[in-house]
Amino acid sequence: MRRFLIAAALLLTVAGCATQQPYASDAEVLAASYREPGPKSLTVYTMINNRSGEGAHTAMLINASEQVIFDPAGSFYSSAVPERDDVLFGITPGMEKAYRSAHARSTYHVVSQTVQVTPEQAETAYRLALSNGAVPGAFCTSATSKLLANVPGFENVSTTMRPKKLMAQLEEMPGVVTTRYYENDNPDLQLALAEADARSSE
Repeated sequence: MRRFLIAAALLLTVAGCATQQPYASDAEVLAASYREPGPKSLTVYTMINNRSGEGAHTAMLINASEQVIFDPAGSFYSSAVPERDDVLFGITPGMEKAYRSAHARSTYHVVSQTVQVTPEQAETAYRLALSNGAVPGAFCTSATSKLLANVPGFENVSTTMRPKKLMAQLEEMPGVVTTRYYENDNPDLQLALAEADARSSE
């Protein structure tokens, strides 16, 4: 029954870049805040269609004074992850995996490109994400590339609407670590989101 209710609620969202604009309270954001130990980093996610090879969505994990995901015009939902203006809070390692798992399915896989950065660079990206505001549908890659271009050291990143074009730019950066995440589960994003949310709440 719980999964049915979650799935029903998620019918209000759409696959890929969505237009949902939730706004979590200060108390919810504070309670969920998570700081990841170790080196600071930025990880750009690109969701790739397994059939066409085209990019479908772009987002970015920011490991700064707290770890968040900038998910512009995104459709990810978990009852354990407060969201404010396309920033997802409380991104523990488990939640990071749930995010990738929700997007990786028989029809899509997730490319992660990670670059280690200084604390100052990470904090700049974090502040830019918090101040960006909600992103209109289909502008996920534009918003992510624009944010990156405003981080010192990433000035050569050009703004683009095309996920794979941003991915190609990042592949040329020194020290970038690229991984690909595959799953072969339900091709329906909303069911995948509901399942990921149910798992994160167990």
